[in-house]
Order: sequence, then structure tokens, then C-alpha cells
Amino acid sequence: MAKSLVAYFSASGVTGKVAEVLAKAAGADLHEIKPAVPYTSADLNWMDKKSRSSVEMADSSSRPEIANKVEHMDQYDTVFVGFPIWWYVAPTIINTFLEQYDFSGKKIVLFATSGRSGFGKTASALKNSVSASAQIVEGRLLNGRVQEADLKDWVKSL
Repeated sequence: MAKSLVAYFSASGVTGKVAEVLAKAAGADLHEIKPAVPYTSADLNWMDKKSRSSVEMADSSSRPEIANKVEHMDQYDTVFVGFPIWWYVAPTIINTFLEQYDFSGKKIVLFATSGRSGFGKTASALKNSVSASAQIVEGRLLNGRVQEADLKDWVKSL
């Protein structure tokens, strides 16, 4: 039987709330991607070019360390990966997450939250972080009040 995982990074809690609703809608396990060093509000100040998030996003090779791992990633066929959009792409911690596992033959469905921007080139930017046989699907922006019933229809369509 196909098994799904919703893995997410949430700097402010917004993406986390959406991930919980998606996990229920998909009947999936839930995993929070936790940075080894949690982000402070100063770290997330995108107006400050020296803030941690600004420095990481300016360096595409940046790979922030993750504090926790998914147990038995091999059991999942579909992995929903969620994150806030930072600088029109996924935060580099998502590259760290994707590079930790073998996603060969798996479907990776992206979902994101964003104040203003769309997915941009997020899917193509993440492609190099997974094996060639992994399928990355640009999913949806899930902003505002997300309803479980609406997400069930979306999950079924995948």
C-alpha cells in the first residue's frame, strides 16, 4: 500500500499549520524539518542583508544543518515537501533535507506558503538535490485558511 509523508519547514508557524491540515487530508505521516540552530526573528529579517536568512539565500551552496531525520524514509512513495517561499525559491534548508535521502522512484510534491510571490523556479532549483529518477511536482501555494476537504480533492488528483 502506498504511504505518504508530509515533511515541512516552518520558520514562523504558518507553513506548519498548513502541513498539519494537508497531512490529515492525505492520510499521511507528518515530519517537521527542524534546523539545528533555530531561526530567530533577527535571522529572518530579509531587510538586513547580513541576517542569517539573507546570507543563506545569497549563497546557493548554503546547506543549513537539520536537527532531526525521518525514520524509514524508504517506506514512503509520495513525500509532500512544504516551506515558505524565500527570495522566490525554497529556503536552502529544503536542499539540505532533499540531499539527505534517496528519493529514487519517489514522487515529491511541493507545497508552499508565501506572502506575495509564486513558486517561481523553485521546482527546477530543487531538481539537482534529488536523484534523476525522483519526480518533483510543483504543487500548490497554500495560503490563507486551507480546508481539509479542498486538499483531499487535490491529493486525489496527484
